Amino acid sequence: MQEKIILFDGVCNLCNGSVQFVIKKDHQKLFKFAALQSDFAQDFLDKQGLNPNELKSIILIDGEQVYTQSDAALNILKALKGYQFTAKFLLLFPRFLRDFVYRIIAKNRYQWFGKKQQCMVPTPELRSRFL
Repeated sequence: MQEKIILFDGVCNLCNGSVQFVIKKDHQKLFKFAALQSDFAQDFLDKQGLNPNELKSIILIDGEQVYTQSDAALNILKALKGYQFTAKFLLLFPRFLRDFVYRIIAKNRYQWFGKKQQCMVPTPELRSRFL
């Protein structure tokens, strides 16, 4: 099985809530996680030629495939049992429309949902799933 890694904004309350949702629903433990602020994410993004300070997106690394914005969110949802139909339905909408909505939420995420002073610290039982 290919490793699936979710890169997320570690200080964003919406992003942290989304990670907590995935952890709760990911009974097969398909996903590993890393904050965009982590060394792992910084190294990965640098190799991809991406500036982590300019990113306002969750990123899904699925083997050799890298998804961003709505594609990342919906492919994560598609991998969770019970959410495949919803994700496949939403993926039917054109990407430019999905990403437009995604960018509005991403642009306002701190104002609407708040921001932490530091990245979340995983519990000891979850630590193995964080890079």
